[in-house]
Amino acid sequence: MPDDTLIHDQSAGIERLLEIMRRLRDPETGCPWDIEQDFATVAPYTIEEAYEVADAIERGAWDELKGELGDLLFQSVFHAQMAAEAGHFTFQDVVRTMSDKMVTRHPHVFGDETRDKSAEQQTRDWETIKATERAEKAQQGALDGVALGLPALLRAFKLQKRAARVGFDWGDVGPVLDKIAEETRELVEARDSLDADAIEDEFGDLLFVLVNLGRHLGVEPEAALRRTNAKFTRRFAQIEARLATQGKTPEDSTLDEMDALWNRVKTEEKARP
Repeated sequence: MPDDTLIHDQSAGIERLLEIMRRLRDPETGCPWDIEQDFATVAPYTIEEAYEVADAIERGAWDELKGELGDLLFQSVFHAQMAAEAGHFTFQDVVRTMSDKMVTRHPHVFGDETRDKSAEQQTRDWETIKATERAEKAQQGALDGVALGLPALLRAFKLQKRAARVGFDWGDVGPVLDKIAEETRELVEARDSLDADAIEDEFGDLLFVLVNLGRHLGVEPEAALRRTNAKFTRRFAQIEARLATQGKTPEDSTLDEMDALWNRVKTEEKARP
């Protein structure tokens, strides 16, 4: 029988979690579900857990955040265990790599550079160091290294920031607004043609330019859309609640009725201090 001392030692810290993960993946005594997983099947859970961390932070749910951060940490441990089994690297290699990266990227804290610099200068220095790291990885293009797996809006934002750093950018908001009008016209034309592929293409172009507008206005598109999603959810719940007081549901209400309630909820929200 395996020694379970470490498994049940609540003071053991990360070593306990690593041992739990190793045991879950044990081909003879582990969990069948955990044994069957690979990097590709676990990756969606990793993304989901990252979003749940962000959700807890946005709601100020600090008790939940502890658990969500644990879930996200477990994803790193899971991937590292599979990597160790395949001979790629270990969890300690992950820790060492991140520690080395943070030391290298903060010479003003861990090296001999001065801390007497603005946040903007530090951001520029950070990007310079990252560019050097990309060059060492033979990533020569300005857009190399922007992860394919990022949410599309966030990836568009990062691609545009990279392009802007090498001068491929409009100088102000005016041309971006003109481009939005142009892409909107092209989307209408595609809609009128009933060409599904053209409609998707033009819709994507319009979204891309809207991300660009957000960037020029200092708005992070993922954060803005999450905020709007939350607002829509809150207001629609109010519509459902007010319909319920009338003994009705959205299904047996008209659009005009729901739209009137929506406008009332919106007006009341804006009137609050």
